[in-house]
Amino acid sequence: MKRSSPNELSKKLGITKGRALEATLKADLIDAVLKVLSKQEITHAEIGQKTGIPRSAITGILSGSLQKVTLDRILKIVDAVGLTAEIKIKKAA
Repeated sequence: MKRSSPNELSKKLGITKGRALEATLKADLIDAVLKVLSKQEITHAEIGQKTGIPRSAITGILSGSLQKVTLDRILKIVDAVGLTAEIKIKKAA
């Protein structure tokens, strides 16, 4: 399924472009983590031990409960599964 761009998401949900971008970033990062987890045997408890985030919170985050989750927490999870995140910044059109 094609994901909406931050601009499309902003218009659809009536939220600022910044909030839409944050939501899109969070979803992309979690998708990458889930792909790793489908190939490796890493438990939510192991991720919790590596990050200091409770296992129950890891489970919620990986299940898509992202509204009150900071990018910092998600980046800790990304790192715990052996990934590195890169952000590309460009001038707006």
